[in-house]
Amino acid sequence: MELTTIWFLLVAVLFTGYFILEGFDFGVGMLLPVLGRDDRQRRVLINTIGPVWDGNEVWLITAGGAMFAAFPEWYATLFSGFYLPLLLILLALIARGVAFEYRHKRPEAAWKRRWDHAIFWGSAIPAFLWGVAFANIFRGVPLSADHEYVGGLIDLLNPYALLGGLTTLGLFLTHGAVFLALKTTGDIRHRAGTLAVTLGVGTAVVAVAFLTWTLTIRANPAAIVLAAGAALALLGALAAARVRREGWAFTGTALAIALAVATLFTALFPNVMPSTGDPAGTLTATNAASTPYTLKIMTWVAVVFTPIVLAYQSWTYWVFRKRIGVQNIPQH
Repeated sequence: MELTTIWFLLVAVLFTGYFILEGFDFGVGMLLPVLGRDDRQRRVLINTIGPVWDGNEVWLITAGGAMFAAFPEWYATLFSGFYLPLLLILLALIARGVAFEYRHKRPEAAWKRRWDHAIFWGSAIPAFLWGVAFANIFRGVPLSADHEYVGGLIDLLNPYALLGGLTTLGLFLTHGAVFLALKTTGDIRHRAGTLAVTLGVGTAVVAVAFLTWTLTIRANPAAIVLAAGAALALLGALAAARVRREGWAFTGTALAIALAVATLFTALFPNVMPSTGDPAGTLTATNAASTPYTLKIMTWVAVVFTPIVLAYQSWTYWVFRKRIGVQNIPQH
């Protein structure tokens, strides 16, 4: 297997890990005003992701770094052409991170309410815009022969991309609700499980529509199988959530997200960013890649450090694996 193919797969794996792990973070943040009926319940919701949310964001940093080093042309075109939506994602993530750190600094209800709004919007905006961005990467955007983006913001807000945004928004909401049912006790657990089923039904409709549209744009047998697997995994997750098997439900939503992302990357390859304008502007895994020597050095670095990072993060989740409830939250 060529190194360009290996690094394309690695970038896909890194974004898949990011969407699975940060996906339930986003879902919890968006559900904060829905499931948190008072301050103690909202503190329970925040504490379910408190030990892991910043570690989950490392996957995005690593994915961006891998794209920059392995496919600099792809990175340059993507980050220049998608500058505004990616900037909005960055600002939302900053606001969300600050909110987690500052919410508890003062006791006033108004102070906490403002930071709760920051957590909600800091979760909802990236959850929607990541779907818009990846739908546009898959569908293609206007590129010149020099691989420069020549479209405008309106080109990125096409119906297919907006449907992609609604798909990731729904998947992350459902994933977050299932995670809360898995990580909490009592009333919050019950309401989160019920909400997961309700959200999941709507999400399934939107996701199937998006994947079907995706396969009409560009498809191969492997992508079709993966898309079918994503739909079945989501349906399985809903069935498990309905009978309160939260562990299996979470496995199902995680698998649905992974297979949906795999569908996009599988159908996209060997392209990394198709051009809807000049065909010569299409970026592929070959013409967007770094030199073979650079890819070789990066491969050895990844072989050494990737297992270490995975082991550390797995250990973190194991340490903080227990459920929590309002009984674990002091009154003041």
